[in-house]
Amino acid sequence: MISITDKTLKDLEFTTVLQTISDRCNTEIGKQKALEIVPIKEKNDLMDSLLQTSEYLSSFSNNNAIPNHGFDNLSNDLKFLNIEDSFLEVGSFRKIATLSETVNTLLLYFKKFHDYYPKLNEKATKVEFTKYIVQKIDEVVDKYGEIKDNASPDLINIRRDMNVVRGKVNQSFGQALNQCNSLGYLDEIKESFVENRRVLAVLAMYRKKVKGSILGSSKTGSIAYIEPEATLRYSRELSNLEYEEREEITRILKKLSNEIRPYVELLWQYQDFLSDIDVISAKAKYANKINGLLPTINENKRLFFREAFHPILYLNNLEKKEKTYPQTIELTNENRIIVISGPNAGGKTISLKTVGLLQLMLQCGILIPVHERSETFLFDRILTDIGDNQSIENHLSTYSYRLKNMNFFLKKCNAKTLFLIDEFGTGSDPELGGALAETFLEEFYHREAFGIITTHYSNLKILANELPFASNANMLFDEKSLEPMYKLVLGQAGSSFTFEVAQKNGIPYGLINRAKKKIEKGKVRFDKTIATLQKERSKLEKTSLNLKEEESKAREESKKMEGINVKIQDKLERYQELYDANQRLIYIGQKIDDISEKYFNNKDKKVLIGEFLKVVEIENSKRKKTTLKEKKAAEVIKNETIKEVTLKVEKIREKKIEEKKKKKEVEIKPTVVLKVGDRVRMIDGKAIGTLDKIEKKKAVVNYGTFTSKVSIEQLEFVQATHK
Repeated sequence: MISITDKTLKDLEFTTVLQTISDRCNTEIGKQKALEIVPIKEKNDLMDSLLQTSEYLSSFSNNNAIPNHGFDNLSNDLKFLNIEDSFLEVGSFRKIATLSETVNTLLLYFKKFHDYYPKLNEKATKVEFTKYIVQKIDEVVDKYGEIKDNASPDLINIRRDMNVVRGKVNQSFGQALNQCNSLGYLDEIKESFVENRRVLAVLAMYRKKVKGSILGSSKTGSIAYIEPEATLRYSRELSNLEYEEREEITRILKKLSNEIRPYVELLWQYQDFLSDIDVISAKAKYANKINGLLPTINENKRLFFREAFHPILYLNNLEKKEKTYPQTIELTNENRIIVISGPNAGGKTISLKTVGLLQLMLQCGILIPVHERSETFLFDRILTDIGDNQSIENHLSTYSYRLKNMNFFLKKCNAKTLFLIDEFGTGSDPELGGALAETFLEEFYHREAFGIITTHYSNLKILANELPFASNANMLFDEKSLEPMYKLVLGQAGSSFTFEVAQKNGIPYGLINRAKKKIEKGKVRFDKTIATLQKERSKLEKTSLNLKEEESKAREESKKMEGINVKIQDKLERYQELYDANQRLIYIGQKIDDISEKYFNNKDKKVLIGEFLKVVEIENSKRKKTTLKEKKAAEVIKNETIKEVTLKVEKIREKKIEEKKKKKEVEIKPTVVLKVGDRVRMIDGKAIGTLDKIEKKKAVVNYGTFTSKVSIEQLEFVQATHK
């Protein structure tokens, strides 16, 4: 169970991450859910969430893209449908059908590709699959969201009558239009529409000559809009039919609403499922953008973030086309607390925030931008004290506010806590504040909490060096250029480069010397020693890291080889079993052949049957009794082995045929143009003769005692003509 305060969320800028994820959602409900992401309390639920996102992320790089999961928000429609005797409009039913179709498609998809998406399929199996909703709506509503003509027998008849009457309206209006136009009663526009009814545009002076109903006039009054008398009768009939149509559609929609109403809870579940998939999709898109992945989650209390990026900084720098520096940091039971020191603007706070934010993201089911060999464990609480904490509302100074915060830390801190404190001890007298900070640090240490702090205080650096399970770290700083290198180095404290930075910024050397004399010599010497040590970074850590990586790779390779070995052994055993089975069949075949030969010679059926039964009994004595299920399983393995062996034998045969072809090509002698007088012989023949005559493709060969006429293609060259 993890507890996170609003202050921690604010300190780590977690809402910025959630807003970025929310922006990648396709649906309004998904966007809202993304903004409400909180740490997941149960480990099983957390792992499910992380693996679901990881599976969705993998869909971007494989050939099985997950289908669309978009939908229209149906919350108001479903609330309304839950009211007894209510009915939905036709557009709402089209949205419900689309929602149901989308869910059904996803459920079938995840079931089909469960090997690729096991956790997503597990989530999908908790949702009921049904075609009933779609079928019922499709019977009534077409794909354009209109009521179908055949939604009911009465509606078919009403709409058929409406079409007939519309035809009569148009016909009668056409006749009136032609008649009035020929008499010159109409304006240039001839006709128009008033209240969705077709009318004649009659010149005002002729309005009394046209029989019909005046429905209006133009702004100037020069035109009267008249519906012809003949058309008026049919229009009234059409209005009555339209009323009947509306009544019938209302009846159909009420009936459909009653059929769908029992499925309201399922539709809520559908909407919830699709919005969850939307959030998972958005988290996967976000992970894809920041190169996020799922590190190993261990139980042995080791946090090792290798090449970790601060996601917000990474995306901002990506937009600006600037470089972001990754950090590698490790916390274990043997190194629970890290004290980071070094000059300002060197990246201490970012390193601190990176660890906190990544751990928080991970415990909220969000993949993080770290190296694939990274790992971590789960904390029950993350406590932070970062940034300017002056409280205007409570009239507290920065230091008072920090003390209040430290008191909260002391109440909550335990072995399952990660605490992150920036500029520890500041806000009061350096000596007194440093002493109190040292006491707090000792208390956190004795409670076996894990944490990272940043400080300039020498006493905290010394304490970190003295405590067995704590260590110093520093942000690298180029002493020559006095520029930050944004590289965190574990194992040694960092100098603040106070006097060096002052000198670079033009403060006179004499003033700097006077300042040095005003403070304790030991402190200057300590700071100078740290600065010197920073120049001579040991290669031990790097070597150790490389060795660990190589060891890890070797272990993985060993496991891989063991797996391959087991597969090869299994394959050899299957091949041996197949070979033995075939040898047994050959032996039985030989025995049957021997028995057949004896019977052929002596025609003794009694001996034949006796010999045959003897063979059968011998073979049956070797058989083992197996169930039908075992027999089928063995048959499947056997067929697979035969298929595998057949493919391999086929490849060997093809290879041998290819080799024979190449050998034959090499052996073929170069083609020689035959001439009269050349010594030749038939291909594959022995007798040699002289070529006497060539006629087109035929040749006459003289063998001394006789001549032969053959195709020139059947001859091969033996010896050239001598002149």
